[in-house]
Amino acid sequence: MDDLALSIRYARPSDAADLARIYIESWQDTYAGLIPHSQLGAMSLKGHTARWQSTMRGPGAVLVAEDADHGPIGLASLGAARDSTLGYEGEIYTLYVDPAFLGRGTGRALMAGAFETFRDRKLRSCIVWAHAQNNACFFYERMGGKRVATRTVAVMGIPAPETGFGWKQLATRRQTRSIQS
Repeated sequence: MDDLALSIRYARPSDAADLARIYIESWQDTYAGLIPHSQLGAMSLKGHTARWQSTMRGPGAVLVAEDADHGPIGLASLGAARDSTLGYEGEIYTLYVDPAFLGRGTGRALMAGAFETFRDRKLRSCIVWAHAQNNACFFYERMGGKRVATRTVAVMGIPAPETGFGWKQLATRRQTRSIQS
C-alpha cells in the first residue's frame, strides 16, 4: 500500500458530495448486519449531499481528511456537546473514513484535527458516541478515550445501543498547525 499524503482542512461547500459518498459508504460497510440492507441501500447521495451542505452552515465544524492522490477520504463533524449533563464541553458528532482507506492513519489525523479545533475554541474535553457493536470502539480506546456512558438511540428507526467515549482533558501540547482553511 502506498503512503497517504494526508492533510486536514475545514470542509468547503464543494465538498458536500464527497462527504455524502464517504458517509454512505462508511455506513454501508460498518452497519451491514446491524441495520437492514434495505435501509442502508436507500441512503441517497442527493439527500446526504444536502445534509452536509446544511451541516457546514451550522455552528460546528466539519473537517475533511484529504489525500494528495485520492482527494477526500475522511470526515469529522464536531461542536459543543449536545448533552451537558455528562460534563464534556465538546462532542465529535461524526467521524468516518472511506472503507478503502481504513487502518492508514486517517482516523488518527481527523481526531488530532478535532482536538486542535476544540483547543482553538477553548473547549478542554470531549465525548464521541459510537454504536456499541462498531469496531470504532476499539479505535476510540486506542486514542485514549474512556468508556464513560451508554445509551440507546434510534438509528434509522431501530433501537441501537451506543457507548460514549470521553476525554476529560485534551492534550494541551500544540503541535505544528495541521488544519488548513
